Formats: sequence, C-alpha cells, structure tokens
Amino acid sequence: MSITIVENETSQLPVAVGEQVLHGLSEYPRDRRWLPAVCQGLRLQPWMLEARRDGQVVGELPLAFVKSRLFGRFLVSLPYVNWAGVLGDDESVTAMVDRACQLADRLDVRYLELRHEVEIQHPKLTDQLTTKCHMRLPLSATSEALWKSFSPKVRNQVRKGEKQAFEIAWGREDLLPEFYEVFSRRMRELGTPVYGKRLFTSILKQFPDKAEFCVLRDGRQVVGGALLVHGEKISEVPSASTLTSYNPKNPNMLMYWQLLQRAIERGQTVFDFGRCSLESPTHRFKKQWGAKASPAVWQYYLRHGQMDDMRPDNSRYRRKVAVWQRLPLWLTKLAGPWIVRGIP
Repeated sequence: MSITIVENETSQLPVAVGEQVLHGLSEYPRDRRWLPAVCQGLRLQPWMLEARRDGQVVGELPLAFVKSRLFGRFLVSLPYVNWAGVLGDDESVTAMVDRACQLADRLDVRYLELRHEVEIQHPKLTDQLTTKCHMRLPLSATSEALWKSFSPKVRNQVRKGEKQAFEIAWGREDLLPEFYEVFSRRMRELGTPVYGKRLFTSILKQFPDKAEFCVLRDGRQVVGGALLVHGEKISEVPSASTLTSYNPKNPNMLMYWQLLQRAIERGQTVFDFGRCSLESPTHRFKKQWGAKASPAVWQYYLRHGQMDDMRPDNSRYRRKVAVWQRLPLWLTKLAGPWIVRGIP
C-alpha cells in the first residue's frame, strides 16, 4: 500500500493537533503541540508533513520556516525544541524527507535542518552535526530513592542551597516576569540574543496542563527560574537560569532538585535536562546528577553555504558575542527577540 504525503501550511495550527502523540525514532513520544507553540511564539511559518497509509497517519515531520534579512532563510525541525525531526517507518520517512527537500527548494532556503536522535538514511541528507547530546536521567519511584542515588558532593551542594532559605514558587503566567528577568540577564552574559516573552506565553497556552515555572527568590530578589514541561513519561527543561552572582549559594542545585522532585510527583520516569555540547561546563553540570548522554544527530540538506554557518560557536561570531555582552540589558531585551527569531 502506497504512502500519501499531506502538506499542511497554516499560521494558526489548532491546539487539537496536539492531542495526537506519535512514537517513532525517539525513545520518547513527541507532542505535536510543540509546532504551534514554537511557530506562534517566534512568529514563524509552520508546516506539517503527514504520511498516510489507507487514510491513517503513520508518520509526521513538523517544520518551521525561519527567515530574516540578517541571516537568510532556513527550514528547521524544530527551533528551540529539545528533539524533533521525522517520525515514521522507513517508507514514510523517505517519502517525507523527499517532500521536505522539495519544500526547501521551493522556499529557496539555505538548508533544511532535521534535529534527530538517530541517523536516518537519505541521499540528500549529506551532512550532519553530532557535537551535541541529550542529557537524560531515569527517575526513581520516590524522591527519597533518587536522593540516595546522588553523590555526596551533589547532596552537599543541594543542602547548601537549602540553608539559604530561598523562597520557592510554582506558577504559570504570574511568574513569567520574574523568570524572564533572570533568563534575559543570563542570556546577555552568554552573549546570546534572548527569546521574547511571547515564546513562553505561547508554550503556556499550548500546554495548559503541562507547562509551569519554578522561581527562586531571596527576599524581593529573584535569583533563579526554570520552565518545566511535562510530557508522556518524561519531563524536560527547555530553559533555566540563575544569577551568577549567587553561584556561591548554590541556587541552581536547589532549583534542579525542586524540578526533579516535581517530575517524580507527576509520575514521570525520565527527566530531560536538555541538550548541550559534549564536555562543556553545561554537560558536566548535568552529568553530576547521574544523567546519561543520548545522541543528537542533526542532519542537513545543504543548498547554500555550510551547515555550521549559524552555530553560535562559529569563530566569526566571537566579536559579536563580546559586543552583545556589554550592551545594556534593556537593549538586549528589545533587540534580542527580533534577532533570535531569525536564527535556526
């Protein structure tokens, strides 16, 4: 029986598409609501390729059309999200990548980027990046059991954070301003354009029962914040940060311990710390909790330029990063969202 590819272009994908969760190349199921969440939040044009056999959906490939005057045009699955790419059996995967390459030609993008966990075979996916990984921790049935699995060093750092008597708050839209204040400061320190509040508002809207913020306060001073999204069996942290001036007091260790306990309370079996570069400081931070590295295989159909042209670790961006780090915070908040929406 043949595969039919259905190509849907819409700027207002309804929440209803998120009710279907597909399993495939990833060990963990993927919620389709991430496509409208990201595209509405970043003002990108969404495309959903569906493979159908006898009228039944047997595969999917969500895509975001990224374009800007500064950087050009790209087709990505998906920006911001921890894992995406194509899902389906061999026949449907081949057919969907064929159609995605045709769409890339039609939109005249620099490249098509598919963020996979497992390499797929396709003649047009000629290049790949494998320098990143996903850091995931199998969760114990109880917080007590997980606590006992930590090294003495980790437990001591969490206890040090607890001794500071930070106030811990959970919420949604009510905590967005506080979360964003810390997040925007940290992004400026890293020399990275910050996402706008619109992205996080969009995620909350698409995941009304699954997305929440955790915020740490020292009196009136917000010292840390994280976005936690609960999926099927797995909870993930797409964005988190703490004030570097508070590092000696270990608010980051305390915050992640709160996130882990929250995931266990929700009955989750895996905690996804997010992706990072291998052997980076972020990788070492996540590894200390017992998280194990899973592959991240980003595959490319190149049409113009090189696949690493837009990577932040590209040497040609070092001077621009240094300049961004010296800009006033208010300016990075104003310009950052406009810039970052054009970066794949």
